[in-house]
Amino acid sequence: MPEHVRNEIHAGFIPLIDCAPLVIAAEQGFDAQFGFQLRLYREVSWANIRDKIDVGAYDCAHMLAPMPIATALGLGRTTAPIIVPMALNLNGNAITVSAAIFEEMLAADPEATRAGGMNAVQALKRVVDAHAKSGMAPLTLGMVFPFSSHSYDMRYWLAAGGIDPDNDVNLIVIPPPLTAENLRSGRIDGFCAGEPWNSVAVSQGAGRIVATKSQLWSRSPEKVLGVRAAWAEQNPQLLDALIKAIIKAGQWLEDPRNCDQAADILSKPQWVGTTRDIIRNVLSGTLERGGRLAVNKDPELVLFHSHAANFPWRSHALWILSQMIRWGQVREPFDLNAVVEEVYRPEYYRKAAAALGISVPHENMKREGDYAVTETASSAAKRGQSFFGSDHFDPLHVLNYLEQQKIRSPSIDLTRFKGLNASH
Repeated sequence: MPEHVRNEIHAGFIPLIDCAPLVIAAEQGFDAQFGFQLRLYREVSWANIRDKIDVGAYDCAHMLAPMPIATALGLGRTTAPIIVPMALNLNGNAITVSAAIFEEMLAADPEATRAGGMNAVQALKRVVDAHAKSGMAPLTLGMVFPFSSHSYDMRYWLAAGGIDPDNDVNLIVIPPPLTAENLRSGRIDGFCAGEPWNSVAVSQGAGRIVATKSQLWSRSPEKVLGVRAAWAEQNPQLLDALIKAIIKAGQWLEDPRNCDQAADILSKPQWVGTTRDIIRNVLSGTLERGGRLAVNKDPELVLFHSHAANFPWRSHALWILSQMIRWGQVREPFDLNAVVEEVYRPEYYRKAAAALGISVPHENMKREGDYAVTETASSAAKRGQSFFGSDHFDPLHVLNYLEQQKIRSPSIDLTRFKGLNASH
């Protein structure tokens, strides 16, 4: 366990593009600017992050947004409460399939496959059905952790195309740095993971990117700063300084003038450890999809600061809870709002942002699938705001939303949840 000294903050991270705010805060001296030293520790799996923050080896971590919520619900082996004072980024994931499965998708539905995003699952549905009809084994798809946006993105995408993720395919856990290699070896037929591992699979010739997170749900939640609640209570000034340093790092990352330097830093083996060109492409919003697919140009491929990227929306937490319920990860009813308010703590972010002169949303929740609250309808329409196609999510009516989902775990009794959640 790392030895803690005064004004040091110990944080774990996974080698992904979206660990960048923590890395840049340390490498560019934003930690020193706010009077502390950030010590970072590279881990290979989210299970390692979970376990080490639980025993107090780390004060905080680069964390999957659903992980602190799962802890609050008593899911998994963790016991130490974790809070979310800020988000680290929006977007940044993608769904990749093997070259062989891509060719089957292309033959089944060329237009949908080339279009990608929500369209591509229509082609995959035909492939899944063809395999089942011929008696072949179901496709095996990887995701990085059971309580992850990757799992819920993949499940939502599959279900939208009529594929039951618990019965029509096999979903298995693969740590992010191992996804590309598992695809290349043939152990899996596809995966959902954060960049750069989709791009690595493409560069190796093994993968084809068929959907990005920003295509599925624009400006959607991804990684958060997960902080041990006890540490936050004991070190409010250090936490405030950490949030400020990460905000500054996010601003630095989104300045195009820093793109080359950011790629140089992140490509180092102690950080993300893949090629500079791949990292630079992702940071600049350029995504090589592989094969005969057109290059995807998306300035919002991953966001570190703009569009309230660091704000811990409680509506995002409610959507995560809705997916935990939908897929049977939690069966006993609970008060949704109480859990969200315990874990997602926007007051910490508001205080730090205000001191830096940064405007923040006045509300803690927003609808998804509507126009962004800070934009005019015309500009939002031009941006192509989306929420899994034509769907939408109202955080004030979570259980009604769940009732509309045709594919969900049959073990969930939503009427029991309604007894504790009259407002939903």
